Amino acid sequence: MIEEALKEIQRGTAEIIDEERILALLKAYFDEGKHYTVKAGFDPTAPDLHLGHTVLLQKLATFQKYGATIQFLIGDFTAQIGDPTGKSETRKKLLPADIEQNAKSYTEQVFKILDRNKTQVLFNSEWINPLGASGMLELTTTYNVARMLERDDFEKRYKSGTSISISEFIYPLLQGYDSVHLESDIEIGGTDQKFNLLMGRHLQRAYEKQKQQAVLMMPILEGLDGVQKMSKSLQNYIGVSDVPNDMYGKVLSISDTLMWRYYELLSARSLQEIARLKEGVTTGSLHPKKVKEMLALEIVGRFHGDAAAQTAQAEFESVHAKSNIPTDMAVVELEGPLWIAKALQEAQLEPSTSQARRDIKQGAVKIDQIKLNDEQLQLESGEYVLQVGKRKFARVKVK
Repeated sequence: MIEEALKEIQRGTAEIIDEERILALLKAYFDEGKHYTVKAGFDPTAPDLHLGHTVLLQKLATFQKYGATIQFLIGDFTAQIGDPTGKSETRKKLLPADIEQNAKSYTEQVFKILDRNKTQVLFNSEWINPLGASGMLELTTTYNVARMLERDDFEKRYKSGTSISISEFIYPLLQGYDSVHLESDIEIGGTDQKFNLLMGRHLQRAYEKQKQQAVLMMPILEGLDGVQKMSKSLQNYIGVSDVPNDMYGKVLSISDTLMWRYYELLSARSLQEIARLKEGVTTGSLHPKKVKEMLALEIVGRFHGDAAAQTAQAEFESVHAKSNIPTDMAVVELEGPLWIAKALQEAQLEPSTSQARRDIKQGAVKIDQIKLNDEQLQLESGEYVLQVGKRKFARVKVK
């Protein structure tokens, strides 16, 4: 049983530091019923999570199956600084009201994956605020500037003469201090978080804790394009709050190769089940589209329920297999006459008018199921069904 648990925990991981400690924690759980803690921190910098974020949540859910209490840490204090990881410049400070709203949204979304009874929702302002000036100064003595500048993104910015604020140096120290205060047994994060995750081990030593947390790192999930990391700014994401039809269609749009990556990192199916599916595709007894549909149904069902997933599948087949338009789509009322590119942006089918023009030139835009070629078209009063690509629809009423 311990070996099976360890294999599920290792599944899809990029790197594990101190695997022996994880094994010892599992053994104590199976032999003595002793529970342990796994920490994962999320800065509430945006209101919605996407499937890239849920790679960590899926791993946390796996740990919960094998005796872990999850320390789901919302960095309401650290979000005011901004994680410098991967940033080429100092990030803008978030307003407290935005942080509070985003944190509320996070907690509503994560329990679609995590077991609420085995999860502690924590806010790091509760212990960082009481540190005060003296506590913060003591924290800064645990690490030196030379070692901080060894961090890749800091080193690049320093050599290029790009500004680095002192608060950004403090960020990884605060993340590490979270592990000191919580006495975490394990911390997990993305591969881009390695410096911050190791800081937790360093500070647990510096503060003479009786343990050093193990570290487990997950790879960054590729977006729908299969190349860039999943990101809202790159428009290649599947949002946890996406409506069922969009979520289902987006999963089906990924490549057959990328499908297995999603299965490994996002599916709750066992490794044995996934291996059988792969074998079926290889031998030709299973069509890749059928296997992809199974993944889409699982993911939509996780966030919206099985009934909604079945409805999304039926709607997808109706629209794409029979060239129908969706029965349920957003209705937008706009003042006319209106430039088509602006209409597409206002209907939230395009992020900008420039992108709308590019899609029109590429033949990706339709009006009432007829391909549009005129990027300067003005919509007069009337009702139109606008479509971008295969999945984005809106009914626009121009007054």
